[in-house]
Amino acid sequence: MNTRHDNHNAWQTWVAPHVASAFYDVAGFKAGRDSLSHVERDALGDVRGRSLLHVQCHFGMDTLSWARHGAVVTGVDFSSNAIAAARKLAGEINVPATFIESDVYRLRENLNAQFDIVFTGIGAIGWLDDIDQWARIVAHFVKPGGRFFLFEAHPFSQVFEYETVAPAWNVSRSYFDSQFPESATESGSYAEPSGTYTATTHFWLHELGRIITALGKAGLSITELQEHPFVAWPAFPWLEKRDDGFWHIPANMKSQPLTFSLLAEKR
Repeated sequence: MNTRHDNHNAWQTWVAPHVASAFYDVAGFKAGRDSLSHVERDALGDVRGRSLLHVQCHFGMDTLSWARHGAVVTGVDFSSNAIAAARKLAGEINVPATFIESDVYRLRENLNAQFDIVFTGIGAIGWLDDIDQWARIVAHFVKPGGRFFLFEAHPFSQVFEYETVAPAWNVSRSYFDSQFPESATESGSYAEPSGTYTATTHFWLHELGRIITALGKAGLSITELQEHPFVAWPAFPWLEKRDDGFWHIPANMKSQPLTFSLLAEKR
């Protein structure tokens, strides 16, 4: 089983339908919508004039949102289709950006620079099998005195059954499963569940402690860790979308962490 090959093929397949999907709302983005949430903006503050590397950027909407906020941006993704779409989108909205096609594990071979900020957005690291190597790579690209920011699905939220229609916390997998991917061959994708295209994917649950330990061993000092009871998509069918754009647990249920954000420095 070649998990990296399968995931690459899946993301190659997903680019065109994602660009056209209501989930990503590219038309709204072109009209000026900011794809970044208050979580990212509040954590990094004023980025004007700062160099920013976005690892696993997909087709570049968050990368280009940082550019609209004044950052000098570079986006990286292993999908050639995604990089082509990102460059096209940058041209259409006339926003300067550099996009590089590279597997995250081979990024040192394809990029010779360091950045004030290295950014990884939500829904990225679960597709990676080696979290220790990932941590060493992102740390490598942070300048001394620079920052790394991660906003991601909370690993604890991934132990629960997603398809349960009635509001309930039904455990479906072990929290300590980081060495074993959850593999599936399914139609559609998270952005377009009704899609007729099919892909085989492999997704890893990396425990929060392992992520933090990996970043620390790679030379980054954690300065802030927040856990949030909301997520950017309807991860469970019974979540409620609120005015902040996030999907929240109903008020009558026991609250659980659905996402986390992490800020680190290279000292």
